[in-house]
Amino acid sequence: MAVIDVISDKVLTYRSIKQLLGNNYRLLNRQRQQKKALSHKCKVAQTQAAPNQYGDSELGEYIDRLLAKEIVAIAQKYSAGSIVLPKLEGIREQINSEIQTKAEQKCPESIEAQKEYAKQYRRSVNQWSYGRLIENINNQAAQAGIVIEETKQSVKGSPQDKAKEMALAAYFSRNKS
Repeated sequence: MAVIDVISDKVLTYRSIKQLLGNNYRLLNRQRQQKKALSHKCKVAQTQAAPNQYGDSELGEYIDRLLAKEIVAIAQKYSAGSIVLPKLEGIREQINSEIQTKAEQKCPESIEAQKEYAKQYRRSVNQWSYGRLIENINNQAAQAGIVIEETKQSVKGSPQDKAKEMALAAYFSRNKS
């Protein structure tokens, strides 16, 4: 997350997920462990042809609400004109493209090694419900009277660079209209 003053092209603040969650960051690790255990249980049930009615805990929803609340609070603190969120259209393709690029950089000599690297990378990357998080941000922002804008997110760059580019793109798009 980034707060940008687009007029002066200055970054006012950056926040990582760890900073946004603060003392509740441990919940994110617990949720990841729960998802991993649940995935393992489902895989075991599938191999044994047993029914697998394992439900997901509400911890992910709770974390999303905490993140949304903090994002809106920061937007209010800095008197932000809007919150810019990434458009989810084609996000899977973007992520797969990014993973493939990383795999090619790490293992340029072997296609098999690239496939294995990409597989391991997908497992290690958090599997976030972006739609649910964006819905929570929309709800919190609506209650606070903050406008939500959506724009495409760049595939390349650091999370900070991506956030800054999105904010600037939304601003310039708004001013063209």
